[in-house]
Amino acid sequence: MNFPPRTFISLLAVTSASVLLVGCGSTSVVSLDYQPTGQTITGPRKIAAGRFIDHRRVGSYYLGSVKTPIGTTMEEITTRIPVEQVVRNAFAHGLSSRNMLTSQNSAEYIMTGEILDFSTDSLVRKGAYARIRVNLVREGSGQVVFSRVYEAERSGGGGLPGGGTVDALRELASRALQNTVDRALDDPSLRARLDGSSGIDRNRRIRNRSAYGPDVL
Repeated sequence: MNFPPRTFISLLAVTSASVLLVGCGSTSVVSLDYQPTGQTITGPRKIAAGRFIDHRRVGSYYLGSVKTPIGTTMEEITTRIPVEQVVRNAFAHGLSSRNMLTSQNSAEYIMTGEILDFSTDSLVRKGAYARIRVNLVREGSGQVVFSRVYEAERSGGGGLPGGGTVDALRELASRALQNTVDRALDDPSLRARLDGSSGIDRNRRIRNRSAYGPDVL
């Protein structure tokens, strides 16, 4: 197809601008949150939140990216504070909402962990994934009495990147992290290490979560 000279120059300018925008990219800084809903199962107040080491090797603040259909990064997404602090805060909020969090001075156990994966992107469809090893360590002796890997994945719609993509990925990352935290803290095997029981007495320990609002991580 032959274009008039002026039309060809205009198309070339638009194409060049698009390539430049994709090549330059940008960075969005986001804050995640923990939002308990419905009901929670309380437990003994014996745990302090310790360190969660970031083993992802992608940068302390890196969370993910918005990509074009061919995989070119248009925008990087980073967290306001290091990801290991985000994850620690999420576990602290989860423990607090279950009435299980105490200070390190009075704790019988320290909850620590390793962040094996925590990311979000929108290459084919919007999604987020978290995979975290959770350790329950006896205070004083340093004995690891429980260790298990927990993971969760959340996905959203597809489509071309556009307005609201960063907010959508932030929400998916928040929920993937929260699901991972909830699975860990409500695991009957972990609870059994705390009180010597064979699991969770759901009738005795269930209470409403409504008084515990969302927290920024």
